[in-house]
Formats: sequence, structure tokens, C-alpha cells
Amino acid sequence: MQIHCPWCGPRSLDEFEYGGDASKTRPSGKTQENMEAWVDYVFLHDNPAGRHREYWQHVGGCRSWLIVTRDTRTHEISKVELACASSRKGAK
Repeated sequence: MQIHCPWCGPRSLDEFEYGGDASKTRPSGKTQENMEAWVDYVFLHDNPAGRHREYWQHVGGCRSWLIVTRDTRTHEISKVELACASSRKGAK
């Protein structure tokens, strides 16, 4: 499998490290009432079949964090974007 890094171009999967589910929203705050949301965020993970958004870091290259949209059944990558660009879009 190859991932197309926006800075470095197409690279082998060996240069990347999986960083987790990019479809989950990080809970805010650290209050006792919010602890269940944190437990869900950190420890409970779905295993979806089909298109899924994932964080990947280009550790063997530019070290950028990416959001990769990948089909978990075929490993076909349909979209790669910089994670920082995606977070700026969500902040608007």
C-alpha cells in the first residue's frame, strides 16, 4: 500500500505510523462527569468495514500528520489531507 504525502509524494506504507481513528471527537474538559466520555475516546474503538478516516504520521519523511480516508476492506485510499488543514476547517 502507498500513501500520497502532500509534501513528499507517493510513499510506501513502511514510512508511516498509524495514529488512530480520525472520526472520533476528542472530549473537552477533565471533570469527573466527563470521565466516561474520555474512557470511550481512549479505549473503545470500532472496527468498521468500508470507508474510514484515520490519522497517519509520515515518520520516515516530513513527519506531518495526515488524515487518510481508506476502505478497510480493500485498502484503497480515496483521500489524503494534512491533519492541520482539516482541523482549521472544523474550527470555522
